[in-house]
Amino acid sequence: MADDAKRTIAMTSLGGYSTSRQEQYNQYLHKLRQDFIDTWNEKPQTNAKLCDFEKQKVLGTGAFGVVYLSRHVHTGRYYAMKMLEKEKIVKLKQIEHSYYEKKILCGLNFPFCVYMKYFFKDNVYLYYVLPFVAGGEMFSHLRKLGRFEERSSKFYGAQVVLALEYLHACELVYRDLKPENILIERTGYIKITDFGFCKLIRGRTWTLCGTPEYLAPEIILSKGYGMSVDWWSLGILLFEMSAGHPPFYASDPMRIYEKIVAGKYRCPNHFSQELRDLISRVLQVDITRRLGNLKNGVLDFKNHKWFAEIDWDGLLNSRIPAPFIPKVRSPGDTTYFDSFEDELTKESPICLFEDDFADF
Repeated sequence: MADDAKRTIAMTSLGGYSTSRQEQYNQYLHKLRQDFIDTWNEKPQTNAKLCDFEKQKVLGTGAFGVVYLSRHVHTGRYYAMKMLEKEKIVKLKQIEHSYYEKKILCGLNFPFCVYMKYFFKDNVYLYYVLPFVAGGEMFSHLRKLGRFEERSSKFYGAQVVLALEYLHACELVYRDLKPENILIERTGYIKITDFGFCKLIRGRTWTLCGTPEYLAPEIILSKGYGMSVDWWSLGILLFEMSAGHPPFYASDPMRIYEKIVAGKYRCPNHFSQELRDLISRVLQVDITRRLGNLKNGVLDFKNHKWFAEIDWDGLLNSRIPAPFIPKVRSPGDTTYFDSFEDELTKESPICLFEDDFADF
């Protein structure tokens, strides 16, 4: 699991991030990729049941169900338990999608990504049990502050760079980067969550999915795309964290798409020159000119002036002091989550859609 990922690559940020350091790091990523592929090719067995958990509070709701803060009866540990209603999955034709997300979550093993700790099903629901990340969504903190100082944007952004590099090494395109899908741990570090749009690809894909403000031009133009869309969304995230709003926005999604395809935006006056330069190199409509998609790949981020002070090895091993530490009073503290009314759990004396989810 992600907690156990071996993070032993020795690197420093002095004198930039060299090609030889990157080659060494690539060996580490290759090992993680092989672990992911091995898990992907296996059929993991259900490893828990509902009576192992004590549901405590609703953390969030979505199209397919609800997420509960849950306490494991035997260990006392807290988890986020995602309950997906089988009937809704079938009605919206998302059966294959639900299997896909399960397989991805089971294989993830990286410090800045959530992962699947347990999964099981009953007559009505599928259950994904994930780590509970007590600091809540980055989105909430960003709205409360208005915008982050560049130091904070840099700290979070560098972790996202490493997370995307890991996902891409596993041949996964994430496709839904935004502050709502980034959680803040008790340590102040991040975990990327919600892998519903994540996809294993070798080559290109054409699916139109994501959040309007974060869509890359090639998705909107139905050109077929690969990993480049994640680097575009990183540029949007860096802008939104530092400005308090995305670079392309309007009340009408079609107007947003027009602005994205045109690639015209304006940076706030308080942006540093280095941040302006980085964003201008990432928000390139032409993917042959977009950072992350060039000859040097992710090295172009690691060696950019805006990230010059980042010790990438220290960051990977959580050795850099976080700019913000959530005040979490206990392992099950939900202070940083919105309040929701308790959901009425459905029951059935028979197993619904048994054949559809026979292999889950």
